[in-house]
Amino acid sequence: MEIGVNVPNFGPGTHPENLARWAQTVEGLGFDLLMVSDHVTITSDVAKQYPAPFYDPFTTLSWLAARTTRVKLGTTVLIVPYRHPLLVARMAANLQQLSGGRLILGVGVGWAREEFEALGVPFERRGALTDEYLGTLRSEWSGDSGYQSGEIPVWIGGNSDAGLRRAARLGLPWHPLRFTMPWFEGAVDRLKDIAAGLGRPVPALAPRILLRLTDAPVEHPDRRAGEGTLDQILDDIEQLRRAGAETVVLDPYNGDPAETLRPEVAWQALATVAANLT
Repeated sequence: MEIGVNVPNFGPGTHPENLARWAQTVEGLGFDLLMVSDHVTITSDVAKQYPAPFYDPFTTLSWLAARTTRVKLGTTVLIVPYRHPLLVARMAANLQQLSGGRLILGVGVGWAREEFEALGVPFERRGALTDEYLGTLRSEWSGDSGYQSGEIPVWIGGNSDAGLRRAARLGLPWHPLRFTMPWFEGAVDRLKDIAAGLGRPVPALAPRILLRLTDAPVEHPDRRAGEGTLDQILDDIEQLRRAGAETVVLDPYNGDPAETLRPEVAWQALATVAANLT
């Protein structure tokens, strides 16, 4: 099983030097994957959670590709309806070539209604647009388009049943985000039922979990995976491995933009986990 890290590409402490240090830390600690998030315009609903500056994922990952050699690079998640699919196909194919084949494209339908309005994209059609655009991407990469990138790995993000159905229907890895373990276990059961109903194999699992390291155990019933003592976090990762997860992405951002001003806290937590993974 591979272990990745979601790197904050937003917030007051985010700038080129810190992004480079993030990349060097993630690769230096031996993690397998570095991922960043996606927003296009920082409307008020986005700014409450992910304030400016917000670095574009394709630009950021291309820049970080030149500052790393081994670690895979990805999006968690690219909001598919925001961009014309031919533009995404080209940018992703270029990044795949420039990085030496290290790209994983995690995708989602989006949630920020104000951002959809600012971009002139119908919020109510975001699911249908995602399905249409994903078909275009895969067709472009596998056809005689001149991209010469081959089929780029795509993960289907989202915790809704619509996301489960999309992953099962397309046969692509399911990428759920920040959840409790009981919820995940129930969702995997639903995923298996959906896949069986469609006559499809059960998709691979590539979950993204919180990383919040605490001194004392977190005992409340709503404890999210990746939250608690080192033993609790390692046990969560092991449970995900036994459930069939091929990749687990650790997300050290806990919701306060000021965290981006002191990334050393996250780096220490990542170093602690990395030193104890088996």
